[in-house]
Amino acid sequence: MSNPDDHVAHVMTAWARERPDLDVSPQAVIARLHRLANRLTTELTAGYREFDLGEGEFDVLATLRRTGAPFELTPTELAGSTMVTSGAMTKRVDRLETRGLVSRRGSEADGRGRVIALTPHGRELIDAAFTAHIANEHRLLAALSADEVADAEHILTKWIAALD
Repeated sequence: MSNPDDHVAHVMTAWARERPDLDVSPQAVIARLHRLANRLTTELTAGYREFDLGEGEFDVLATLRRTGAPFELTPTELAGSTMVTSGAMTKRVDRLETRGLVSRRGSEADGRGRVIALTPHGRELIDAAFTAHIANEHRLLAALSADEVADAEHILTKWIAALD
């Protein structure tokens, strides 16, 4: 499938000309994945903005929502689940708390600990935002057949496991 607008193909051709001693074939996959990831991030974050959420805020609300009732985690659990530092998590939670989407309270299990909980308003917002997010993901995959999606899932799962 040759595409005259394929930026990666142009880059690879230039490198092959300038450095014929190197096999630049990995760029056919790596560079395209990088470009795709950037494009997907742009498409996904546009969907979050429709709900006045940033990517990190969406992530916090979605993480709390998918934990199930009572939709709460300790800050440590929340930071670990979203893979950000505790400082970054504090900033996210502060913004969400100001908007009434989450609340902080003392832990019943540990008097010194804190718990971050989804408020009813936060649950309503993330349910609507996640519904739109999944529709957006379906739209983004629509260019591929069901078999191609399954193949991509298999390959990416295998590749991530190998790198982890």
